[in-house]
Amino acid sequence: MKTKVLTAHVPLPLAEKIDQLATRLERPRGWIVKQALAAWIEQEEERQRLTLEALADVDDGHVIDHQAVQDWADSLSMDSPLPAPHK
Repeated sequence: MKTKVLTAHVPLPLAEKIDQLATRLERPRGWIVKQALAAWIEQEEERQRLTLEALADVDDGHVIDHQAVQDWADSLSMDSPLPAPHK
């Protein structure tokens, strides 16, 4: 696999934590950074997918009335809370 060198300035405490992890895991610093970056990118891609899915639901009219949600939330501290609202 081809690679590309990226340079980033990180706060010293974060760099020290990376060094500690590298030592503990007996892995190079670059491996730690690649793992972290890959996980963050995967999380952001999933967040984007879920956002687009949610926006499509709104466009299709699959929403719950704000007042119904507010009434339900307000009832949660009562002895007999309202059932959760549904689409």
